[in-house]
Amino acid sequence: MSVTKTEKIRKHYDTVADTYDIHYDDHRGKKYHTHLSNHLMKALPECGNLLDIGCGTGLFVEKYIQHGGQGTGVDISEKMVEKARHRCPDCEFIVGTGEKLPFDDSTFNAVSSVLVFSYVKDPVAMLSEVYRVLEPGGSVALCTLGKKLITSGIPSLYKIGEKIRIKHVVMKDFGEHYYNEKEMYSLFDNAGFGDVDVKWCSFAHIDMIDPIFSLAARVEPFVEKSVPQLAYNIFVSAKKE
Repeated sequence: MSVTKTEKIRKHYDTVADTYDIHYDDHRGKKYHTHLSNHLMKALPECGNLLDIGCGTGLFVEKYIQHGGQGTGVDISEKMVEKARHRCPDCEFIVGTGEKLPFDDSTFNAVSSVLVFSYVKDPVAMLSEVYRVLEPGGSVALCTLGKKLITSGIPSLYKIGEKIRIKHVVMKDFGEHYYNEKEMYSLFDNAGFGDVDVKWCSFAHIDMIDPIFSLAARVEPFVEKSVPQLAYNIFVSAKKE
């Protein structure tokens, strides 16, 4: 991740730290984030020792420890880390990036990342670091926007939103890169992971208005199972063999 991009992301999330939970931990946002989190929870070991990359205010760490696990988070934003420490005072949260993790080899048996991977400048470096800090047999699970027709115009919308100064938690031009199934398989396989599983999830988007969101949420399980082409987040799970 270039210094310019790193600083831009850090500054933005420092700015929105106080309002982030209004977006992702209330009403539609809470349902949306919980839905994504449930996919990750099913792929990670129960009661494990988790590292969450791009932890934000600690939403996923909180969910994981509520199910009996231990949690550690790393995030580029100091302000977000402060919020996470307040949310989960018994957990460790550190300012840093996924491409250079400040942990020893084989420290965790679970690694997660929610809605962050598309921001990462060097995904190869991040996955190499994830592999390094995972114990043998440990699992990684991540979810991020995937490469589809429905998502292809999002970077342009973010650029426009930034120019006209729309105030939005994520509507910012960070130069995101979206991946399809083949690219994800290749990235994880080349990093040394086994049991790589890639699928599409999420049909009810946080920014849908009611009652459209409620309708989309009701049919979401059917869409993910039978018409995954309509889902737009890509989910990956894998293991360090």
